[in-house]
Amino acid sequence: MRVTAVQFKARDDRRAGLAALASRVAEVGRDSDLVVCPEMAVAGYAWSDADALRPVAETVDGPTARALGEAARASGAWVVCGFPERAGDRLFNSALVIDPSGAVRFVYRKTLLFEADETWASPGDSGYRAFDTAAGRFGVGICMDLNDDRFLDWCGREGLDVLAFPTNWVQDDGSVWDYWRWRLYTAWPEESGVEPRMAGRRRVDAVLVGANSYGPEGRYVLRGESAILSWREVYATAEAVGDAALTVHLAR
Repeated sequence: MRVTAVQFKARDDRRAGLAALASRVAEVGRDSDLVVCPEMAVAGYAWSDADALRPVAETVDGPTARALGEAARASGAWVVCGFPERAGDRLFNSALVIDPSGAVRFVYRKTLLFEADETWASPGDSGYRAFDTAAGRFGVGICMDLNDDRFLDWCGREGLDVLAFPTNWVQDDGSVWDYWRWRLYTAWPEESGVEPRMAGRRRVDAVLVGANSYGPEGRYVLRGESAILSWREVYATAEAVGDAALTVHLAR
């Protein structure tokens, strides 16, 4: 499977930002089977409350779905992209899964919320889903989901080739790439100080395609450093700052 992680910073002018993202997806998608964009890619991440977020929230057939649907159709790639979803009175931190025809095949709703999500988002209720393509099998998780042993156990049971991972991973100490690899490989080890959440959960052999944003977002700093990696190997990485696209051709 040919996979691409798009590192991207939301613009103040969201219409221009969406146009820039869609153009990049159409470009890199010509050499990809799957293109992954960041969590909340066009809206930006840190919102004080639901009232502040609601004006930029979208339905599943909104501007982001339409623009990226056109990009997917033009390039022939699957596209996964994070967006703030409005469903009736509820708001979700979600990811569109768009097929090469440009159709929205699924909307994944982030299950394990980070503190920045809790100011506005409802916990996701979509469940997880795997997608079989001619190039391989992939699933979707968003950012904090990587800390949920239940999600990772599902990934292991499904036998995914690729985990599409839109994220807004915040700046902290240590290597984010080492941390992501560690989470794919094992449950929480004793030295982490975290009580076991799922004893004996399955290892995830999938390649993680992590698409991050970067720079200040409210009281957070997003760390960039998007990556394509497995627990065995780091295939490609981005810098801490700047838009970028990482493409790797994975052997089946």
